[in-house]
Amino acid sequence: MAQSTTRPRAAAKRPPAPAGAAPPVKDSAPRVPLRHRLRRDRVLLLMVLPALLLLLVFNYVPLIGNVVAFQDYDPYIADNAFQAMSQSPWIGFEHFRHMAEDRLFWQAVRNTLAIFVIQLTLFFPVPVLLALFINSFVRPRVRAVAQAILYLPHFFSWVLVITVFQQMFGGAGLIAQVLRDHGHEGFDLMTDPGLFKFLITFEMIWKDAGWGVIVFLAALAAVSPDLYEAAAMDGASRWRRIWHIQLPALRPVVALLLVLQVGNALTVGFEQILLQRTAVGPTASEVLDTYVWNTGLDNGNFGYGAAIGIVKGVFGLLMVLGANKAAHLMGEQGVYKR
Repeated sequence: MAQSTTRPRAAAKRPPAPAGAAPPVKDSAPRVPLRHRLRRDRVLLLMVLPALLLLLVFNYVPLIGNVVAFQDYDPYIADNAFQAMSQSPWIGFEHFRHMAEDRLFWQAVRNTLAIFVIQLTLFFPVPVLLALFINSFVRPRVRAVAQAILYLPHFFSWVLVITVFQQMFGGAGLIAQVLRDHGHEGFDLMTDPGLFKFLITFEMIWKDAGWGVIVFLAALAAVSPDLYEAAAMDGASRWRRIWHIQLPALRPVVALLLVLQVGNALTVGFEQILLQRTAVGPTASEVLDTYVWNTGLDNGNFGYGAAIGIVKGVFGLLMVLGANKAAHLMGEQGVYKR
């Protein structure tokens, strides 16, 4: 009897994929259940918990107080703030109607926007230019010393910064005394209302430009040295390398910081302006934050101050969304992706 032999069946071959077809998509990994992820990341969650509690207590719980913007709020009719809010009478949008007719409020808005435009024009480019200068023209050994010198004023309080400017540019300051000693008329920049907006901008540049330099230098440090070597071999000058390599590398960081700066358009330095307000008068120095301070706290009109705060917050949110949309149109990520 002949023994039958079985040959192994040849594996079926798949037809070749057509040209230009996308590769087959692999099955995604199964989703890990929430309880497993909580157990896996419990150490990281415990590390983040104190920061989340601080954020909740100081940023989200105070939002409950915005209800006083729609009340004739009196903090002295009860033993605590929550009972006072529950017992204060409702007045609807009366504070907002008063805001629309308040001349001092609109003056504060104009001063705030003017200071923001000046700071955006004069302050924002300074850290970028300093970072490009240090990265391109300063030797590596001197670079660390230059960064430390520029960053040092960031740790000074506004009281110290204003004192330094007073000793330099005040009526009894060093420059005015030198001019008088040589027969010239002295000057006092610290009490000039027309120059106040530029004065606080230059104070901000001296104090905080070093912080921006650190951020932009960190972005430039991520650029591959091969790009510089290839550009140098192609004959690109130092200015060409700055224009075609370093500036494109800074675009994402510039877009992000610009969006954040636009979001803070109505917050232009409360402590800095409050310390110098009496020297130039409220007409030149009153901004929204100082106006809320004077109206809400000094005069006890808490509801009106809360209404101004709500309008300021909504306007800031809209400006962030608009600036982030503009960043997307320019091809940058901004604060969040699309």
